[in-house]
Amino acid sequence: MILSNEYVATIRKVLRESKTIAVVGLSPKPNRPSHQVASYLMEAGYTIIPVNPGQDIILGQTCYSNLRDIPTPVDMVDIFRRQEEVVPIVEDAIGIGARFIWMQQGIVNEEAAGKAEAAGLIVIMDRCTKIDHMNLL
Repeated sequence: MILSNEYVATIRKVLRESKTIAVVGLSPKPNRPSHQVASYLMEAGYTIIPVNPGQDIILGQTCYSNLRDIPTPVDMVDIFRRQEEVVPIVEDAIGIGARFIWMQQGIVNEEAAGKAEAAGLIVIMDRCTKIDHMNLL
C-alpha cells in the first residue's frame, strides 16, 4: 500500500508529538504483538502506560483497568483490541483529553474514527506503531 505524503506526515507528527502512550490491550505475554510493540516503544523513549483489566504490572509499569483510571495525561491511545470494542475506548480517550488514537494493524473502525476526529483527535488506523516508528523516524 502506497501512503500519501500527507498521511506519512501525519504519522510522523503523531509519533513525534506523543510522549506518553496508553496501550489498551497490552498483554503480559512477551510473545504477543502488543507486548513486543510496547517494549519497542519503551526502548525508543516513550512512556508506556499499560491498560488491561486483571493485570497489576506489565513491562514494569502499573497497569490500569481502563483509560479513565490513568492519573496522568496521555498523548496517544494505542489500541490492541477487536474493532467492535474500539468505540468505548475512543470515547474514554476523548474523555481523558488524549490527542491521538492509533488503531493497530488489522483494526479499522470508521464509527470510532469519526467520533475521535469530531472531537479534534488525530486518528491512525490499520497501522503498526513499531513498524512505522522504525521506518519513518
